[in-house]
This record gives sequence, structure tokens and C-alpha cells, in this order.
Amino acid sequence: MSSSLQSLRGFADILPEASARWRKVEERLRRTVTTYGYEEIRFPLLERTELFARSIGEVTDIVEKEMYTFADRNGESLTLRPEGTAGCVRAALQHGLVHGGQSRLWYMGPMFRYERPQKGRYRQFHQIGAEVFGADGPDIDAEMILMTGRMLRAIGLTDVRLELNSLGTPAARSAYREQLQAYLRAHYDELDDDARRRLDTNPLRVLDSKNPAMKGVIDGAPSLLDALDDESAAHFAALRRWLDDAGQPYTINERLVRGLDYYTRTVFEWVSDRLGAQGTVLAGGRYDGLVAQLGGRPTPAIGFAAGLERLVSLVEDSGEPAPVRGADAYLVVAGDAVRGEALRLAERLRDRLPALRLQANSGGGSFKSQFKRADRSGARYALIVAEDELAAGRVGVKDLRDGGEQQQLDEGTLVERLAALAARRREDTERGG
Repeated sequence: MSSSLQSLRGFADILPEASARWRKVEERLRRTVTTYGYEEIRFPLLERTELFARSIGEVTDIVEKEMYTFADRNGESLTLRPEGTAGCVRAALQHGLVHGGQSRLWYMGPMFRYERPQKGRYRQFHQIGAEVFGADGPDIDAEMILMTGRMLRAIGLTDVRLELNSLGTPAARSAYREQLQAYLRAHYDELDDDARRRLDTNPLRVLDSKNPAMKGVIDGAPSLLDALDDESAAHFAALRRWLDDAGQPYTINERLVRGLDYYTRTVFEWVSDRLGAQGTVLAGGRYDGLVAQLGGRPTPAIGFAAGLERLVSLVEDSGEPAPVRGADAYLVVAGDAVRGEALRLAERLRDRLPALRLQANSGGGSFKSQFKRADRSGARYALIVAEDELAAGRVGVKDLRDGGEQQQLDEGTLVERLAALAARRREDTERGG
């Protein structure tokens, strides 16, 4: 194939074997978040660039360097969504889902950032996220943290740890920002190029540096928790009590700042040591000022997001068996004379067994070639439709996996056999097989 027809760098194809694992992970995450009363929302991939500049922050790496932004034919600046919260808030505001009580929304889909591709990090990547509007107490913070932990356990990830911090109010963070800048300027010669670039624009991000040479400077920086306003400190203390009461272990990480300007108060991350320096598996926090910033009334809010590529990679590396793929049964047709009856049988089986994965032979072929196709399909049973069996009201059934003798079953018995097979397959899928 010509190189011009290859996928773009950082844009990955998800092939059938991988798709099966993705589907299992997505379904378990979806099932868990809906049990907590969240409802799905879907919003566009494209938004006005202004939405992200106003919400994420104009001096963040995402807005400055990573967004896919272009002018449309009318000259309007548009951006492929780099994250989900801003679009979700915009959609919720536009359609009246924010005010008038608590609203719990979740979403899943692709996001886009122009950054260096690496394992688990692509230019088109996928996230699951959720947002809650209208709840200002630490109880919803605790519930979201516990829910996200349950989501990770649901897909088999148990070797993750919870890290917490509080960023306080914007006013408290602004005062801390000046204190941090003064400290960093006093250690200017010890800063790397990235930290020096951020010193005047986004100094809190220096605390999140993964450069080992910066560790001494970062460890000596003033504590953000010491700069919290009284209300934020009380909120954080109450959150910790909620988590303690629930038996949820956590570590306070005073250098956890998150990369988006809209965060306030609680921020949290679930972290894995299996991902190297970029160990975040799932992250979130409060953004109590964002709704007003985007044109709504002041509204408390909290949310989270998780990258599906990383989750799927961790699940795969954990050794969990791949999901069952392929058909349950394959319909073999013995000649053109019975083709019409074979088609009608296939549709009757699909009507009676909606969960059955039945693949019918197409394109003709000899018995031998059809059985080869049946074997390649992964089917447990080959169903053989032939004139003699039809005349007797029966269908031939050959177990392709145990090598037993072919049987002749009436349609009722065949339905029972296939129903049991489909049920076992569903059970295996639930167990992770």
C-alpha cells in the first residue's frame, strides 16, 4: 500500500481482536457509571475555539500547542475537542440541564490533541467522563472518587492508588501563585527550559514536572495546602473524613495540580506504576467557576475523565483473557435447492434467539470449503441444511470443537441447544473470557 494511504501518525486503527476487548471495557465502565444515576449525553466533536480558550485557559499547553484548530469556509475558528468537560458544560447550558437541581451526565468518545504519540497516548484518543452540576458538598466529591474506583475494579484493575489534593479558590490559588513564582525565581538556575517557560504563564504546572532533575526544586516549593482559604480547607478535611469512613485509602499529593485552569478545590488522580512517568489512569476534580465563566449562573460542579487507550492497555497487560470472538453457529447450505429454506431458518433462529451470533454461508462453495469457513468463523456448531434432513423436519448439527458425530435435531431442540450456547458465551464474557 502507498505510504500516502497509511493512517496518520498518532491515529490508530482498532482491529477486530482489539475491538472486542475495547467493547468489554466500555460496557463495564458504562454499566458502573449508570448504576450511580448518571445519564448519557453526546455532544459534537467540533466546537468554537473560543470555548476551549475560555475554559481550559489560553496559556495552557493544550490551547497553546496541542489543539487541532482551523478556520471553516466562513472564517470561523473551530477546534476538534481536546477534552470533554468544556463541551459537556456548553451542551448542558444550551439545553437547560445545569440549573434547577442536580444533574449527572456521562459521555464517551474520541478527543484530539497534537502531541508526541507514545504507548497509550495518541493524537486521536478516547475518553469516558462524567460531570455533576449543582452539588457543592464534599459528599459528592467522595462519591465520585468511590465510583471511579469501582469502575477501575470492574475492569479488573486493582493495582492503582488514589492521590488527592486541593487547589482552593481562585483567589487563594492566585496568592499562592505569586508565592510560588517568587520561590522559583530564587531557584531560576535550577529550572529546566520547560519550567522557565511556564514561570510567568502557568507556574503551578512546574509542580507537575516529570523531569527527575527538577525533583529537589519541586520538593522544596511552598505548600499549596498551607495557602488554602478556610472554606476550602474545611471542604478538604470533610472529604478526607468521608473517604476514611468508606475505608478508601489515599495519599495526599501536594504537587497534584492538574493541567487545566478551571479546576478549583478537590483534584484527584488514580495512578498506576505500570505506566512509567505518565502514570495517571483516571483523573478529575471540582470546577466550581466554569459554568459561570461560560455564561451560566454560578454553579458548583465536579467531573472526571479516563483515557480508554490506557485502560485497555492495562487490562490487556494484566493477563485477563481476551473476550470470546466469532460466531456461535455457522449455517452450511447443501445446494441451491435448499437455499431459500436455509435463509428462512436463519431468520427464524435470529427472531427466537436475539443474542445468538449466527453466520450464514454466502458465495456458495462445496461442503469442504463451507466447513473451512465455518471453522475460521470461530463457531462452535455448523448447522447443515440439506434436502434429506429438511424432508424429515431436521437440521444437521456438527460440533466443530469436540470432534463428535453429526446429529440430526428438530428445530425446537436446535433452538434449546443454541440458547444454552449463547447463554454460556454471555457468562464467559461477563467473567472476562
